[in-house]
Amino acid sequence: MAARGKQRKSLRIVSWNVNGLRACANKGFAEWLAGSGAEVVGVQEVRALPDQLPDDVREPAGWHTRFFPAQRKGYSGVGVYARRAPDAVDTSLGVARFDDEGRVQFARFGRLVVVNGYFPKGSGSERDNSRVPYKLDFYRAVFDRVQRLRRGGLRVLVIGDLNTAHREIDLARPKANAKNSGFLPEERAELDRWVDAGWVDTFRAFEAGEGHYSWWSQRFGMRAKNVGWRIDYVLASPAAMKFVRGAFIWPDVTGSDHAPVGVEVDPGIFD
Repeated sequence: MAARGKQRKSLRIVSWNVNGLRACANKGFAEWLAGSGAEVVGVQEVRALPDQLPDDVREPAGWHTRFFPAQRKGYSGVGVYARRAPDAVDTSLGVARFDDEGRVQFARFGRLVVVNGYFPKGSGSERDNSRVPYKLDFYRAVFDRVQRLRRGGLRVLVIGDLNTAHREIDLARPKANAKNSGFLPEERAELDRWVDAGWVDTFRAFEAGEGHYSWWSQRFGMRAKNVGWRIDYVLASPAAMKFVRGAFIWPDVTGSDHAPVGVEVDPGIFD
C-alpha cells in the first residue's frame, strides 16, 4: 500500500466500485464508510435506486449524498458521499446513450471537481469485445469535458472504475489478456492520451512496484492468490496533483470484488 495517511492534516478522497450497494450494505458498507476517514467517497456500480437503499446507506449521519442511477433497473449507477456539501453536482455528458446508463457525476467543491465515473466495460453480452467502441466514445466524452474544466481554472480529480489496465504491470496475466477488453491496445492507448495530456495516475506517482491490483475475479480464489487487475484509478490534473500527498489501494477491504482506492490531499485543494 502506498503512502497511506502520511500527513495528519491531509484529507482523504476515496473511490470504490461496490458491485451492488445493497449487497455491500449487507457486508458492512455503513461501518466501513464511518471508519474510512474520508472527506469524499465516490461509489460505482450502485445498481439500485436511492429509495431501495437502507437509511444508513442512503443518508448516513454526517454525510451529504447524491446518487445517479441508470434508467435500467439493477444496472450501473454512481453515488457521492461528502462530509461537506458540494457546490454543484452535474450528471450529464449531453449524450443520451451515456447519460441513460448513470455513469458519471461532476461534483464541485470550491475549486476542486471530483469526477466520479463508472467507465463502461468493452465486453458485450456474448463475452466479445462488441462494446469497445461505446467504451472509447465514453472515454473521449469525459476527456473533452474534464479538459474544459481544466481550462476553466479548476482542479480536477477523476476517480472510479476505468475498466482498463494501463500497463503490463497493472495486471497479473498481461499476455493471457492481450485480446480481452480491459487490456486491448486501443483501450490502453486512450489512457496514454490522458497521460500525454498531463493527467497523472496518482497511484503510480507513489508506487512503481508490481502486484498492486484493485479487482479480482470471484472465481477460482483469484483474490487470495492476488491474480488481479488494477482498473480503479484516481487521475489528477496537474493543478490538482500539486495538492496530492499520497495514494493507496486498500486490498484488505472486502464487501466487493473491487478494493477501494484513493488519495491523501492537502486541504488547500478545495480553496
